Amino acid sequence: RSPVEPGRPYEVVVDLWSTSHVFREGHRIRLDVSSSNFPRFDANPNTGFPSYGERGAAKVVARNTVHFERERASYVELPVVPHSP
Repeated sequence: RSPVEPGRPYEVVVDLWSTSHVFREGHRIRLDVSSSNFPRFDANPNTGFPSYGERGAAKVVARNTVHFERERASYVELPVVPHSP
């Protein structure tokens, strides 16, 4: 839990808990990249300080990047579990 360095790629592992979905032929998925999930969680002011209190008034815009370079391409890895009809 330390500030990230702008422009430097980081690996982010997201635990989706016990989430599952059946994707049938022709289905597609969409991935939304965000640095917040308000109102489920407190808003992230992107300053390293909580969104409340004296330092909470300041907010910084977060810039998320999806990388396409071969050496560090962004990806989503989804496990496939055999499904019986």
